[in-house]
Amino acid sequence: MIDVVRCPCLSGDVFESCCGPLLRGVPAPTAERLMRSRYTAFTLEDAPHLLRTWHPTTRPASLEFDPGLSWRRLVIVDRVAGGPFDHEGVVEFEAFWRQGADRGSLHERSRFVREDRHWYYVDGDVR
Repeated sequence: MIDVVRCPCLSGDVFESCCGPLLRGVPAPTAERLMRSRYTAFTLEDAPHLLRTWHPTTRPASLEFDPGLSWRRLVIVDRVAGGPFDHEGVVEFEAFWRQGADRGSLHERSRFVREDRHWYYVDGDVR
């Protein structure tokens, strides 16, 4: 029996057809797909993917994850450009989390750039 797991980014697709290949190094075709894969990487605590897809001009030296923090749901609020033939893109999202009895969300408008056929996260404005 094949184990079919829905992707944590809530695209509606299965992990192996959605974010799985991107976490293994396949370039994202759009800024939104990269953003979804980065959300999935946060849910799985995949620091190598997050650092690899962060633009070198803004990338931190390392990442630490909050103990007990669980990312629960991702909602795409808006997107501007960021398509396969664009050089820049913006994706606005809200990501919902839980940590013990606490619940909340992160609402961010993220900027992405495409260089040498690869999309990179640059930075974001938290709302």
